[in-house]
Amino acid sequence: MAGIQKTNAARLLDKAKIQYELVPYEVDENNLAADHVAEELGEDINQVFKTLVLHGDKSGYFVCVVPGNCEVDLKKVAKVAGAKKAEMIPMKELLPLTGYIRGGCTSIGMKKQFPTFFHETALDFEFIFVSAGQRGLQLKLAPQDLIKYVRGVVADIVVKNEEDEE
Repeated sequence: MAGIQKTNAARLLDKAKIQYELVPYEVDENNLAADHVAEELGEDINQVFKTLVLHGDKSGYFVCVVPGNCEVDLKKVAKVAGAKKAEMIPMKELLPLTGYIRGGCTSIGMKKQFPTFFHETALDFEFIFVSAGQRGLQLKLAPQDLIKYVRGVVADIVVKNEEDEE
């Protein structure tokens, strides 16, 4: 654990007395994808969640936390968020809006607390991995703790894979 700088997200979890583990990984600036992170961690991609920021026409900004190999279903999430339609925010808006950069965005400690939606599979695991708020560092924690902390809502918000249909 020595040498790992605690991130703001980690300090907030400490304050809330939520158990977590900081897990470093090798960053590839050319590949910030969740599957690369999962590979570096040696973990199941279904347990490595990515944090995405979207904007709904009626709901404003909101956050989606979904498995690394999944895509947000814009229709489903718009409905859950109380919007008619939703879209990913442009990358240039991420840092000013959340305080985080691509590949280091987490639902914990954003500049403003936005409504946060977790894909329902998060609850299938004893623990999940999410960004600790910087590239190269993941938080390993119980999904229930994270969902409760960010007052998240659990819903079916991802595009169905063809193999899920079988």
